Amino acid sequence: MIKTLRFAIAAPLALALASCNSGAEEPGSLEGDAIAAVPAPAGSAWRDTVQVTKYNGHLVGNPDAPIKLVEYGSLTCPTCARFSVEGVEPLMDKYVNSGVVSFELRNFALHGTVDVVLARLARCSSPEAVVPLSDQIWANLETLLAPLQTNAAALEAAMQQPMEQRFGAFAQVAGYYDFFAARGISEDQARSCLADIPAMEQLAEDTRAQGEEFSITGTPTLMVNGQKVDAITWSALEPILQRAGAR
Repeated sequence: MIKTLRFAIAAPLALALASCNSGAEEPGSLEGDAIAAVPAPAGSAWRDTVQVTKYNGHLVGNPDAPIKLVEYGSLTCPTCARFSVEGVEPLMDKYVNSGVVSFELRNFALHGTVDVVLARLARCSSPEAVVPLSDQIWANLETLLAPLQTNAAALEAAMQQPMEQRFGAFAQVAGYYDFFAARGISEDQARSCLADIPAMEQLAEDTRAQGEEFSITGTPTLMVNGQKVDAITWSALEPILQRAGAR
């Protein structure tokens, strides 16, 4: 566990480019007739309905949706960022809001410390904020990752501090407090979240355990109704959802 949290941070951008998925296994049959929309409860919208799942993921939409989309995503992965930027609005507006598709984001800390820090900060507000904050991280990925190369020595020094202080120091050197403060998470709140070592360790353990359970080797890994699909872009995923009945 602690070894995962101390993952080397010297060249995270190179790791991100090397470790993002370039494809996944072909799924079994995901063919189905068109599925009728499922109305949300009165006064609500499915895209605003969020629950934390048994896998410590955040599920947006109808929890009983007949088509269940899961993303194992790294918040430092450029391919995940592309999927988010291109796909989040059509996914939420057309498919999740219809009640036919649910979307669950499961953090996969592919690149150790920085992934765990960003994932913890994205979870530092309410469950409803986790996916939108993750999309904001991906939309600003180049800016957020740049300090990891320009300030590598200072980041390494931060990671030598006592465990309860090191992740807060890491975030300060990386300039993350201003980014999250602009999105409703104060520096005090962020520091408190990053000092919660059991929560940080849980994110690392989720990556280890679920990586083994589901054979996750790269990100993004997308699953529809429990089957990995050969898609890492929105343009490749949308036809799969449509063939499964979301149309």
